[in-house]
Amino acid sequence: MKKLITLVAVASLLIFGATNMTYAQGGTSDPTATAQVDSNNVDSPAAVTEQPVDATAEVEETQTFHQILKEKFIDGGAEWMTPILLVFVLGLALIIERIIYLSLSRTNTKKLLAEIEQSLEANDVESAKEICRTTRGPVASVFYQGLDRFNEDLDVIEKSIVSYGGVQMGRLESNLSWIGLFIALAPMLGFTGTVIGMIAAFDNIEAQGDISPTVVAGGMKVALLTTVFGLIVAIILQILYNFVVTIIEKLVNDMEDSTISFMDIIYKVKNN
Repeated sequence: MKKLITLVAVASLLIFGATNMTYAQGGTSDPTATAQVDSNNVDSPAAVTEQPVDATAEVEETQTFHQILKEKFIDGGAEWMTPILLVFVLGLALIIERIIYLSLSRTNTKKLLAEIEQSLEANDVESAKEICRTTRGPVASVFYQGLDRFNEDLDVIEKSIVSYGGVQMGRLESNLSWIGLFIALAPMLGFTGTVIGMIAAFDNIEAQGDISPTVVAGGMKVALLTTVFGLIVAIILQILYNFVVTIIEKLVNDMEDSTISFMDIIYKVKNN
């Protein structure tokens, strides 16, 4: 439930921010001032004196990246661009949730192992278990499962650690399938808009009985813009997805290495 609430909150913030940005860009105006001087009077000093040219007139009208993006988004059609934007927002929200979760799952394993070893050498298993309880992260949870069966055989301890390690790996990889779904959906939605745009272009050709560029321009624009936006969204989500997978792999490798060291500590304490 907490993860769901966090996901909804992040998605709402992203949608709200994107909406505010769109409206802000839509509300800006681009005043331009042009000054025209008669070519016949250019050489006349009096004409130049009587008609001073404003410095702002020489500044060409330019559009910001956000203005261009908003314009292309509108040109692509809200019925096709909105699903692509929704896929991007949801996928980005899931990725942010995973990055936050994985960042909180990191543990200083060397320090944790040293504290556990010190407690076990003092025959204080409860103190070692308390250390694991107060340490966040999957590594500490796995160690706690092993300490909870400290009085049993090494095989039982090892099986318990391996089993619970699989559970922790599943939690680390949670929601990755949904992110993969959104990565696949983004270009699919773009290609769907492309097909619909081409159909609209051919319908215009059939209705007008003409194949001039002005007849097919509207449908072709929708076709190309939806494809471009879908591919851009898929590329961004794929890069972030690979980043998340890299973090998970590091955590899993750290968990496996720490588990081996933990079993060595258990074996040494039990045989002393």
